[in-house]
Amino acid sequence: MSEDEFYRIKRLPPYVIAEVNAMRAAARAAGEDIIDLGMGNPDLPPPAHVIEKLCEVAMKPDAHGYSQSKGIPGLRKAQANYYARRFNVELDPESEVVVTMGSKEGLASLATAITGPGDVVLAPNPSYPIHTFGFIIAGATIRSVPTTPDENYWRALDRAMAFTVPRPSILVVNYPSNPTAESVDLAFYERLVAWAKENKVWVLSDLAYSELYYDGNPTPSILQVPGAKDVAVEFTSMSKTYSMAGWRMGFAVGNKRLIAAMTRVKSYLDYGAFTPIQAAACAALNGPQDIVAKNRELYQKRRDVMVESFGRAGWDIPSPKASMFAWAPLPPALKEMGSLEFSKQLLTHAKVAVAPGVGYGEDGEGYVRIAMVENEQRIRQAARNVRKFLAMHGVNTPSVAAGGGG
Repeated sequence: MSEDEFYRIKRLPPYVIAEVNAMRAAARAAGEDIIDLGMGNPDLPPPAHVIEKLCEVAMKPDAHGYSQSKGIPGLRKAQANYYARRFNVELDPESEVVVTMGSKEGLASLATAITGPGDVVLAPNPSYPIHTFGFIIAGATIRSVPTTPDENYWRALDRAMAFTVPRPSILVVNYPSNPTAESVDLAFYERLVAWAKENKVWVLSDLAYSELYYDGNPTPSILQVPGAKDVAVEFTSMSKTYSMAGWRMGFAVGNKRLIAAMTRVKSYLDYGAFTPIQAAACAALNGPQDIVAKNRELYQKRRDVMVESFGRAGWDIPSPKASMFAWAPLPPALKEMGSLEFSKQLLTHAKVAVAPGVGYGEDGEGYVRIAMVENEQRIRQAARNVRKFLAMHGVNTPSVAAGGGG
C-alpha cells in the first residue's frame, strides 16, 4: 500500500518548494557555496538573557515533567501584557490566550478543532502553505481569495459568499503577508470585522511578522478593532521577533469560543512546550525589547541593500513594507521560464537559492520569494552572481552596474 492511498495524504499536492530544497542540499553536500535566500530561517541569535533563563530553569530538577498544554500561566500573562503594551488590547490570560508550538501548529490545531469535511474556508492565494493545508488535512475545502487588500479583494469575498455552497464559515488573513509582504492598516481590519459579523464568518489572523515592519509604520492587530473578539482569533510567533524559530513558541489570542475549542483539542494532542522554553519565552516578552528594534533595523538595512544591489544587477524588486521577505516578479526576459524553473536555474548558475512563487499557490506563478536571511555582504554577493546569470540570458544590466554590480 503506497502512502498516497491514505485519505489525508491523497488530499495534499506535492510540496513544490521541496524540489528546490533538495537541489540546494545536494549542491551544498557537493561543497558549493550556496547563498540561501530561500527559507525564512532567521540567522540572528536570540537575546542572551533569554538563553540564560532557559539554562537556569533547565537546571531545576522539577522543570522536566509534563507542562500545561495551554501554556504556563506566567507566559499567557506575558502575552496579554504584550498585547496591552503594543496594541492597547486587553486580553484575559485565562480564557483568551493559549500558547502554541509556533503559529503553524496553532493554525493546524484550530483547523482540527473547528473544521471538517463539508466546511468551506476562504484562504489567500498565494499563501503560506499552512493557511490552506491545515484545513485540507482537517477535511475542509478551500476557496481562494486574493492576497492584495484592494477593492478586488472585497469583491472576491462577496462573490465567495454569494456563490459558494455551503457558505464559507472561516476566512484566513495574513498581514504582513508571507509570501507577498503586503501589509494593511487599521481601516482594513475595521471593514473586515464588520464584513465578518454581517456574514457570520470566523476570521483567523496570522500576525507572525507583527514586529518586522519598516519605515516607522507599525503593523496593526485585528483585535484593535472594537468588537473584533466576537469573530476573530489572532496568531503570533516568537520565531522572527526574537529569532527563536527553532524554539517553536507562538500564541493564539482572541475569541473565547475558538480559544476554548483549540485548547480542548490541544489537550488531547500534546502536553505543551518544555517548561524551560516557556520560562525563557516569558523572559523575552517581559524583558528589554531593544533587541526587537535592533533586529528590525538590521532587516530594514538588508532590505535596502537587496533592492538597491539587485536593481543595479538588472532585477527590479519592489521594496517590502514589512516581513523578512521580498516578493519579486521574475525578470521580464525570463518570465516564460516559470518560477520553478527560474529558481532551479538561479540555484545552478548563480548559486542563489530562492523560493518559487508557485509553491505558495497558483497565483504565485511569475514570482519568487526572497528571504532576507543573509548578511549585507552575502546579499551583495548574491546580486553579483545574479547579474552574471542575467547576462548569460542576454539581459542588459543598467550601466551603473558596470563598476561593481552591487
